[in-house]
Amino acid sequence: MNIKEKYEAAKQEYAKFGIDVDKVLEELQKVKVSVHCWQGDDVTGFEVSQNQLSGGIQATGNYPGRARNPEELRADLDKALSLIPGKHKINLHAIYAETNGKAVERDEIKPEHFENWVNWAKERGLGLDFNPTIFSHPKASDGLTLSHPNKEIRDFWIRHAIASRKIGEYFGKELGQTCLTNLWIPDGYKDIPSDRLGPRKRLKDSLDQIFAEKVDTKYNLDAVESKVFGIGAESYTVGSSEFYINYAAKNGILSLLDTGHYHPTEVVSDKISSMLLFSEKVALHVSRPVRWDSDHVVIFDDELKEIAKEIVRNDALDRVIIGLDFFDASINRIAAWVIGTRNMLKALLSAMLIPHDQLIKLQEEGNFTERLALMEELKTYPLGDIWNYYCEINNVPVKEDWIKDVKEYEKTILENRK
Repeated sequence: MNIKEKYEAAKQEYAKFGIDVDKVLEELQKVKVSVHCWQGDDVTGFEVSQNQLSGGIQATGNYPGRARNPEELRADLDKALSLIPGKHKINLHAIYAETNGKAVERDEIKPEHFENWVNWAKERGLGLDFNPTIFSHPKASDGLTLSHPNKEIRDFWIRHAIASRKIGEYFGKELGQTCLTNLWIPDGYKDIPSDRLGPRKRLKDSLDQIFAEKVDTKYNLDAVESKVFGIGAESYTVGSSEFYINYAAKNGILSLLDTGHYHPTEVVSDKISSMLLFSEKVALHVSRPVRWDSDHVVIFDDELKEIAKEIVRNDALDRVIIGLDFFDASINRIAAWVIGTRNMLKALLSAMLIPHDQLIKLQEEGNFTERLALMEELKTYPLGDIWNYYCEINNVPVKEDWIKDVKEYEKTILENRK
């Protein structure tokens, strides 16, 4: 059987549970995943004065072909997007500004420094998301930024964050797609602190000043991102989960959940339903922690599937903003984008092909035997035949065929980068 014939046969399998697979694919087509640009250049950015990567962030490996300038990074993104079904967004950090060779401090960045990104996105029908880059800078060299005891340093980062929000608003206006501007800081201490409250008071005051600057929520949504610990901040993180969830709830902004920013025994999938009860929208950074926040490429594993199930079964595809956040310099960087993004979409498709109402009914009835049996049998239903057809109708390679495209691009383009 060809791909279409296998798809038609698979549809009948899911139809037994009342699932209209054609409608499922129509809904999946609407999903926009925010693909992070920093996988393509190992979080280096394009600042005139290159700063050493810091803030507990490491991109390990030296695979050839890292993007060295904006043109190469956009070309690499174009290649990756050509192998991913659907129409998505690109997530930028402030260090990806283009300043025409002029040194521009981060608290002075303006929309004009991202005009090339906007024009590129506009030509392709893409949206853009944004992040202030509050790390890898001399004013973050001691691991403290918005909670720093030095007011001058705090004020610098406050100005940078405000400038970043205005850039996010600019993205939304120009592209007709609301930008998510997400704030994360590395602040914390390596050893047990003698004062936990003081830094958090300073962080709260800094955030209050940042968000006092009004931007139009039609064009820009704000999020804050917590972390449990980091390299150099193993004992105490100022912006903890409790801090940011409370701050976001009180101030009407979004709380962003990064899958690597919790204790290894915690899972983000379990947090989504609680967040949806009290927040109109929830933002995600989907990564893959291996024992810690190591930002491995997203694979089609149990936690990714559980995250997708929580989004789908709670009818929250339009309420959960899905972004990716990983950076692996040990493998082909374009392949990393393709693997991670295709897996995110595949997990959503898998969740959309589950008869959630039936499984919920069995749980409510206490019929755990049938529920478990059905959940296990569904694991071997023909998801792959549905996915292959979805790729085909989106004119992207089916199965592993995309690897040939990446190999050819590596041979003709990446290997020539020295």
